Amino acid sequence: MAPPSSSSSSSSSSASPSASPSSSSSLARINNIANHISPAMASATSFPADTVPQAPEDPLFGLARAYKADQSSLKVDLGIGAYRDDNAKPWVLPVVKKADEILRNNPELNHEYAPIAGIPDFTSKAAELILGADSPALQEKRATSIQTISGTGAVHLGALFLAKFYKGNRTVYLSNPTWANHKQIFGNVGLQVADYPYFSKKTNGLDFEGMKAAIQAAPDRSVILLHPCAHNPTGVDPTLDQWKELAVIIAQKKHFPFFDCAYQGFASGNLAQDAAAIRYFVEQGFETVVCQSFAKNFGLYGERAGCFHVVTSPGPDASTTISRIGSQLAILQRSEISNPPLYGARIAATVLNDPKLFAEWEDNLKTMSGRIITMRNELRSRLEKLGTPGTWNHITDQIGMFSFTGLSEAQVLKLREDYHIYMTKNGRISMAGLNSKNIDHVASAIDKVVREGQ
Repeated sequence: MAPPSSSSSSSSSSASPSASPSSSSSLARINNIANHISPAMASATSFPADTVPQAPEDPLFGLARAYKADQSSLKVDLGIGAYRDDNAKPWVLPVVKKADEILRNNPELNHEYAPIAGIPDFTSKAAELILGADSPALQEKRATSIQTISGTGAVHLGALFLAKFYKGNRTVYLSNPTWANHKQIFGNVGLQVADYPYFSKKTNGLDFEGMKAAIQAAPDRSVILLHPCAHNPTGVDPTLDQWKELAVIIAQKKHFPFFDCAYQGFASGNLAQDAAAIRYFVEQGFETVVCQSFAKNFGLYGERAGCFHVVTSPGPDASTTISRIGSQLAILQRSEISNPPLYGARIAATVLNDPKLFAEWEDNLKTMSGRIITMRNELRSRLEKLGTPGTWNHITDQIGMFSFTGLSEAQVLKLREDYHIYMTKNGRISMAGLNSKNIDHVASAIDKVVREGQ
């Protein structure tokens, strides 16, 4: 076959885009526009500082960063909201190690999606744990449960549900003080927040009269957020009799109780005792929601296992009501996270569904809560032996991971600067940060700054 002629080759070349005058002209225009766009794009943003200002650093993470940067061998971290053993190390619960071993050796284990509402073996046992296996709400099928991303996710889901569907007074009343994240979570979904008195600086205990008066004065059908045990950040809890008084006021005012439970079993070491307030409200026929975390009591901080429960009041339409609520929660969950994570919930479900492992877990809880109680006793004893000005019985009167020491912000800063002891500026300390190796240093330093501040 004859090769292409030169004229044919020339014709083909002249038809190519690279040689086309119109093509070259178009490319030049594109390059010219691009040269003008690039400087404009580099100097413009849709998010200027007046609409997206620099946010302040989260105080707890800032505290952790400062502690980590401190090179002193004396440094003590009393800000961390996680359990530490007597060597200041994270503690993997022995029962969690056993559950992990069981899961890893299960040949049927896979990593498919969980149902939208979560793993049924987890959510059903979580409900029994917090409400009680014999709870009338469970027996009468007027409760629904949905797995969440730990307790924070449960609070968010509850806030989102109220923001969309609650027709009462759309103000959420929070204890003063409360967990710092509460205000942000409710604010992010468009709900207003207000405070009710909780902590008395005079007694370092509960301002019960102030709390009652504020809840009584709140507009009818307000949302009242309550910590059922181991109040964060004060460690101050109402007694069961006081809970009963609060229930009367909340019922009279037709308020909506919103429970946030992050420390069941971690406060007193007794799971039922720590859930007593919730169970009492349910027994009284309240419609309520409960946020439940498994971060602290299982040591599953990073696995984000939690649950959100809704309980309706008893009545002929209760089962229909709870079915409707459950369907809407599933839609909210689907649009937020689609499906909850598996691993932490599987660990918890393995323990909660095995009587032998459950009993071991209760022993692990007693180990953690017992060490914290010991540290409370030891710190109070040392301060009293030193004759530190003031009274220190509140250290042992309070419960759970945290204690409000009564130290001022100036004293807190001095402890950090002079003694390398880190705590939040409001004087809250994590009792889990104390151990047999640092408690003398901490007590001595507190004694010195208190005396200097007189």
